Amino acid sequence: MTVTELVSYEDALAAYDPVMGLEVHVELGTKTKMFCGCSTALGAEPNTQTCPTCLGLPGSLPVVNATGVESAIKIGLALNCEIAEWCRFARKNYFYPDMPKNFQTSQYDEPIAFNGYLDVDVDGEVFRVEIERAHMEEDTGKSTHVGGATGRIHGAQHSLLDYNRAGIPLIEIVTKPIVGAGAKAPEVAKAYVTELRELIKSLGVSDARMEMGQMRCDVNLSLRPQGADKFGTRSETKNVNSLRSVERAVRFEIQRHAAVLGDGGTIIQETRHFHEEDGSTTSGRVKEEAEDYRYFPEPDLVPVAPARTWVEELRGGLPELPRVRRNRLREEWGLSRHEMQSVLNAGAIELITATIDEGAPADQARKWWMGELARRANEDGVELTALPITPAQVARVCALVKEGSLNDKLARQTIEGVLAGEGGPDEVVAARGLKVVSDEGALGTAVDEAIAANAAIADKIRGGKVAAAGALVGAVMKATRGQADAARVRELILEKLGVEG
Repeated sequence: MTVTELVSYEDALAAYDPVMGLEVHVELGTKTKMFCGCSTALGAEPNTQTCPTCLGLPGSLPVVNATGVESAIKIGLALNCEIAEWCRFARKNYFYPDMPKNFQTSQYDEPIAFNGYLDVDVDGEVFRVEIERAHMEEDTGKSTHVGGATGRIHGAQHSLLDYNRAGIPLIEIVTKPIVGAGAKAPEVAKAYVTELRELIKSLGVSDARMEMGQMRCDVNLSLRPQGADKFGTRSETKNVNSLRSVERAVRFEIQRHAAVLGDGGTIIQETRHFHEEDGSTTSGRVKEEAEDYRYFPEPDLVPVAPARTWVEELRGGLPELPRVRRNRLREEWGLSRHEMQSVLNAGAIELITATIDEGAPADQARKWWMGELARRANEDGVELTALPITPAQVARVCALVKEGSLNDKLARQTIEGVLAGEGGPDEVVAARGLKVVSDEGALGTAVDEAIAANAAIADKIRGGKVAAAGALVGAVMKATRGQADAARVRELILEKLGVEG
């Protein structure tokens, strides 16, 4: 089915109620892997951070990473989960080339954290997303499919395998079915993953950089006819790696499911691939049920039984969580709830905070990130964090405006130059000659020329129509290529015409 065959989103929601389930995988920021001492550092040559244990060689035995367990407990506590007094690992059996052991060490029916929730805000409405479980497991290796047009295994000439990532600690966070979101389902999904990412980062257990695969979302979606109780057959869109893409994947699958069902077709329970270029999904493989994985307890690992005193110690050491911090910042920045939600939706809270920490006033930091830079990110189809400009550089632009070296127009041009890779703000200003004309002599000459060229307007101003000064200010700004201080230009015009401001 192509994108052009989809039903409209409005028609889909008129006939069906969407039901979602979100599975988020988070790579933990531990120094070593989950069950061995191999490094987790990024950037190493392929297959150089491996050992008999993470390669699954005969005779090797795993040992649990204590920091991984601690991180899992912190995540569970922050998600309002119950922490198991006793849990254990299981083997999830399936064959795939990036699984060197032919099974994944995971948790099945005895996760370390369960029965939690996370509240998210969407357009002023609070949705409670209930958490089924958060469990520990290990990541797989990385497959690179060479040849073919899509970079996927279908049509590839051969594949390369890198096992450096195999065994890196993962936490999988699984929601209960999310119902009742209706037309806001895509926004709720994005808001949940946004809030979860902020929470993970605040705990310091992962950088949660989606563009680097440190946090990935599987989007499960089904539709049921309006008024029905029984859930429909679900599809699972795998490894969605940006907030914007989570929203787009939900929206696309709602429209696709509705089109299939509306034509009398049947939804296949399958995994699907998401395509960033057009927001569509395509079929991957038929989705297994739990019994297909032949789970059984991992015989080489002892159960994990976190002491209650340790759990409470970790609870007491949790940092200020994002929702609490956001409310505090909203008051400090003087924003409405709607304005703060817009900042959150844009993924700009940390960028604005970092810009303020670099010395920029809060209103100016927010102005540039939520204005010019948000517009540019939207045009380029990327997250704000992906723009090639740093909070320190934005703060420098704010400083140049404050000291009068730049006005808003020149500041926008400076930012444009930084984004284009022309250097930092000072280098762009120097190279492009953007500095505000502050020489009184030069400004005076430009004002005199504007008055002489617009005698009729000058007479109106002398006659008391001070508002007409705007036309002369515009003429001076044009003559100085926008590099004059408009307020000072207006003052000079009125002074020269002998009129009170």
